Formats: sequence, structure tokens, C-alpha cells
Amino acid sequence: MAATFMFYLFSLLTLGAAVGVIVSRNTVHSAMYMILSFIGMAGLFGWLSAFFLALLQVLVYAGAVMVLFLFIIMLISTKEASTSLTKPKIIMGGATALLLIIAIAMLFGNQEIVTTAGIVEATEPPQTTMPVKAFGYHLFTRYLVPFQVSGFLLLATMVGVILISKRSKGEI
Repeated sequence: MAATFMFYLFSLLTLGAAVGVIVSRNTVHSAMYMILSFIGMAGLFGWLSAFFLALLQVLVYAGAVMVLFLFIIMLISTKEASTSLTKPKIIMGGATALLLIIAIAMLFGNQEIVTTAGIVEATEPPQTTMPVKAFGYHLFTRYLVPFQVSGFLLLATMVGVILISKRSKGEI
């Protein structure tokens, strides 16, 4: 009973915060909602006994990446979104959401995961756990080049944002 409650609590937190990201017109508030969504996902990972993934979710995504996002948002200093929702925009958004829901239902509708009693069958998760030491070894030996390339891409993105924001203010 408590496990089901925790699952629904973290799921509701994640989904509610994701809706807050979409609905909020203030970019800083959207970033804060995204942090809350990442924390909800970390809670789900922890609930599934994937504690290393939960720790990475909090440290990397809710910590470092969102600090970078907030830094960029503050650096650009965008104004409040002044877009108005017109009737064609609402219709197009609703039609797109409806098509997406239909596509997801068709994708998962063909799979037989529910028994005749209506209870979802639980399967054992695959035993593919990797100790942290082995993960670090593979990250810094076999996958060193992709790891460094992603770091340089993040650096280039940050420098580009700084240059764009300075150029618009005439400080270059």
C-alpha cells in the first residue's frame, strides 16, 4: 500500500511539474518547475531501487544542467511572453495533442501486458546492474571521447549564448 502511494506521489509530482513547465509564462518559473520534475523523477528512480540513477538525476540534471539553464535565462533576460492564444492556435494544439495520444494508444495497445483478470503482470527486471567503479572505468576509458565531445558541445553552447546576449546589448 505504501509503495503504491509513493509511486503515485512521485508520478503526480513529476507530471504536475511538467505541466507547470508548459503552462508557466515566466521562464524562471518554468525552469523551477523543471527542477521539481527532475526531483520527482529521482524519487521514482529511488523507489525502483536505482539509487545511483536517482543520485545522478539530482546532481547532474537538477543541479548542474538547471543551474546552467538558469544562468542562461538570467543572462539573456527575456521579457514575459506576450503571445496571445488565438482560436487557431488552440485548435492546432488540441489536434496535435489528440493525435499524439492516439499514436501512443495505438503503439501500446498491441502489447499484451494485462491478464484476463485486469492485473498487470510483474516481471523481474533484468540483472544488468553495473557497480559505480565499473561505470566510471568504462566512462573514462571506452567512452572518453564521446564524454569529452559532449562537454565541449556544452561549453560551445554556453559561449555562443554569451556572445549572442552581449551582441544584442552592443557590448562586443
